[in-house]
Amino acid sequence: MKQTWEPGQEGVMILPSGRLIRGRALHLPLPAGPPPEFGVYLLGESPPPVEWEARWVHWPDLRLPVDEPDALAAFAEAWRRAESERVEIACWRGRGRTGTALACIAILDGVPPEQAVSFVRRHYHRRTVETPWQRRYVARFRPPAA
Repeated sequence: MKQTWEPGQEGVMILPSGRLIRGRALHLPLPAGPPPEFGVYLLGESPPPVEWEARWVHWPDLRLPVDEPDALAAFAEAWRRAESERVEIACWRGRGRTGTALACIAILDGVPPEQAVSFVRRHYHRRTVETPWQRRYVARFRPPAA
């Protein structure tokens, strides 16, 4: 597997498969190092343009995705691409929505749903997945049938 991010780099989470994916806060400057090759941006309104390929998931702050099938497709694309590309997941503060999406991506990678929030809190940020409904969203999240 091609190494995409450096382990230990700011915001980089290692999934059980070895894939590396970066979470970050959009209100902070872009971290040092190479830019992402693909980003999923979780915002209530369309994000500003970036110089890499990106996908917007309509997701108001402290809420859930407006279109769940679109969110699932974005998570699945991020997970697939993280095998060989630098992928980042981001929202304004990099905690609630970003952590929720990272927990869903961890489930796609094989983490049991009941362990996904604690996995992301341990490997990304200890205060992520901020609301009870975000935790419930993760708990009931299931990968699509193959």
